[in-house]
Amino acid sequence: MIAQVGDRLVVKGKHVGDGNKIGVITRLRHEDGSPPYEVRWEDGHTGLIFPGPETHVEHIRE
Repeated sequence: MIAQVGDRLVVKGKHVGDGNKIGVITRLRHEDGSPPYEVRWEDGHTGLIFPGPETHVEHIRE
């Protein structure tokens, strides 16, 4: 998984009826864009994430 600052990170809900958790990548820990990422979630919380298989990146368009 490769990302850049500004890309959206989407974590799919684990159970039927769970919504997706969506955030914006605010900082990269590695210059090559590999995880982990610092993310600001839609609810305003921030955190460090090592994405799992239920996660995908939506790249921003330049």
